[in-house]
Amino acid sequence: MKIPTFPALFVVALLGTATSVYAETLEYVFYDKEGIAGSEIIQRDGNQVTGQLKLGWNNRRLNLDETFTIGDGEIPEKITIEGISPFGAPVSEKYSIDNGLAKWNSTDENGSAKSSTAQFYVPKNATLGLDMQLVKVLLKDDDRTIDLLPQGQATLSELDQLTINEGDTELTLRLYAVSGISFTPELGWYDEQGNLFAHDSGGWFAILRKGWDKSHLEVLKERQVSAADKYLKDLSSKHTLRSDKPILISNADLVDVESGRIQKNKHLLIENGKITRISNAPIRIPGITQVNASGLTMIPALWDMHGHLSLQDGILNMAAGVINVRDIGNTHENIMRIEELYESEAVIGGKVFRAGFMDRESENAMRLGKTATSLEHAKEIVDWYAEHDYMQIKTYSSMEPEWIAPLAKHIHDKGLRLSGHIPAFMTAEEAVDAGFDEIQHINMLFLNFMGSIDTRKKLRFTEVGEHAHELNLESKEVAAFLDKLSDKGVVVDATTTVFSSMLKRRAGEMDPEYASIADNLPINVRRQFVGAELDIKPEHQHDYDLSAKALLDMMRKLHEHKVPMVAGTDGLPGFTLLRELELYSMAGIPNADVLRTATVVPAQVVGTLNSSGTISVGKNADLVLLDGNPLEDITALRRTALVIEGQNLYRPDALYQAMGIKPFHESLPVNLGKSSDIAAQ
Repeated sequence: MKIPTFPALFVVALLGTATSVYAETLEYVFYDKEGIAGSEIIQRDGNQVTGQLKLGWNNRRLNLDETFTIGDGEIPEKITIEGISPFGAPVSEKYSIDNGLAKWNSTDENGSAKSSTAQFYVPKNATLGLDMQLVKVLLKDDDRTIDLLPQGQATLSELDQLTINEGDTELTLRLYAVSGISFTPELGWYDEQGNLFAHDSGGWFAILRKGWDKSHLEVLKERQVSAADKYLKDLSSKHTLRSDKPILISNADLVDVESGRIQKNKHLLIENGKITRISNAPIRIPGITQVNASGLTMIPALWDMHGHLSLQDGILNMAAGVINVRDIGNTHENIMRIEELYESEAVIGGKVFRAGFMDRESENAMRLGKTATSLEHAKEIVDWYAEHDYMQIKTYSSMEPEWIAPLAKHIHDKGLRLSGHIPAFMTAEEAVDAGFDEIQHINMLFLNFMGSIDTRKKLRFTEVGEHAHELNLESKEVAAFLDKLSDKGVVVDATTTVFSSMLKRRAGEMDPEYASIADNLPINVRRQFVGAELDIKPEHQHDYDLSAKALLDMMRKLHEHKVPMVAGTDGLPGFTLLRELELYSMAGIPNADVLRTATVVPAQVVGTLNSSGTISVGKNADLVLLDGNPLEDITALRRTALVIEGQNLYRPDALYQAMGIKPFHESLPVNLGKSSDIAAQ
């Protein structure tokens, strides 16, 4: 599950007095979709600010204590951040500036820089008070732009204004956007003193100043979401090259993913978004959009079968050649808005296939979709998802084992599929026998052989890290289990990358699963891939390394036993899918079979093989041109030269640049009918 990130928002109330001494405490409430998920308290006394953040979801607990001293121009000159990250790794970060020399160090990074001009240090471990202080500094700046440390620039823009009332209190709010921190600007509502009031993007969490009724979030969310959508709509309008005429792709080497072979020098005609001809001989039609694909390889567009979509994810996916995404858990409101904007082509994003998310009420419930209080309530939730055209149900770790068999029957009677985490105190084999059609996450396969474990907690990660390598994958017990999966057609959505990453990450080191792309990412995104996620004790580090290798060994055994597999991410969109496929190849799975996990098999699972999954006449023209042959070198998938989605063409280099990412490969020029060539930028 993707970990939520927090925008550059937040808090420090400013009370002016005759002596210019300030003292104030403000509190904020974090809301999930069913109640209160956490709180933030910020206190300012003179030029000293302290903050305490406590936030929980599922088995994750984020606790951060921050202290900083405000210097000239309201810029922090000394910072300390201590706490625990969501998966349990310790957080310790310090910053100071003295005589023009800025220094920072933490468990993950160390650096220094001479700072003769105003520069604002952005911590790796984003803290609420410091994010808020950045907004205050930007408001004081003439052009609302300031240089950042370790690198970059932040710019503040005002997008909207609104006055709200509660009782006798009236408050004028402004919607500000801070760009330069992440892929897209970060938005929040602030009062006239520059203090955060609220943030609600329609995602996992909403934030509201304590003491104000939660009902205010509805109108604030609507206007914040509308402003964020406009930014992406403008990007999409600029970077979508739509051909109103047929598209001819010439001289491409087509990958037949079903046979695992290359078809050389093919010519392909697209009309009304469909493939209408595939020819050995050149096709000559004047005045149409032509793409010369000489020297390039064409594959069907890729699938990500484990997404948790945010609206901006569509651009990252499209640039990587990922057009089809199964959203495996989201709020109904969010995923329906995303689906509508993608389908209308107002925002770049491709096709969405929805799974309904469900957990049972408990202390560790994941309150992302709907939470059941009884078996009958769970069945009612299934009915609701079926009525709203969801294709399957994904359950989570707190589900009662005794519910699974009757719930599976009810789900199947509704024509839906059942997948998910294996419930706590239940084995994967028991879940399959009870009616699971699919298993999410590779750790669940190892846990099948580890006895009764409370997988609602971090044990589902740490037990695998410490002991997965001890499982004899050549044993009769393992073979029998994998054969059962194969015989029953149970699909495995392994998300191997996120688990390999979790096991291999170390304090102060770049995550090896993202090392090949790290230098292309915006600096403050890149920093998030440095350091540990789990609190791995020194005596267990070797075990974790061996267990990371065991993940790949398990993938190879799944392939050998002909267990159907689909590639999914549960991580950074686009990039994680490509790394997932690289890991399958590294595990020893032939590249042709690797490609099938992200093309043919997903199309079969969701029931769209008649329209997608292969390059065939009559199917959707969802295609990717690559510099290189992925049947020989799976890393060729990273070298996207052009992405075609029906009548739309996308240059990946331009999409990446729009998100602040250094492109990986130069895109093809495109000739839209009789118009002049559009050179790659």
